[in-house]
Amino acid sequence: MTYNYTTEGTCSKKITFDIDENGILHNVSFLGGCNGNLKAIGLLVEGKKATDIMDILKGNTCGMRPTSCADQLAKAIQEVIK
Repeated sequence: MTYNYTTEGTCSKKITFDIDENGILHNVSFLGGCNGNLKAIGLLVEGKKATDIMDILKGNTCGMRPTSCADQLAKAIQEVIK
């Protein structure tokens, strides 16, 4: 199933991703933000267990901001699996 998450406090504005019936992430993409870095995140998490990625990325910050695009992905996953 495809999910869309509107980010808060980051340069990216939206995250789109799929989580399959086995809890595996696919097709993670960010709208806005640091294009190369966010494409890399999508490639690195492809095919990985969503809960594992959530645990790894949760709490990651960007500069002086209290969040980051990676942290926002963790929050998006958390929202979906509640």
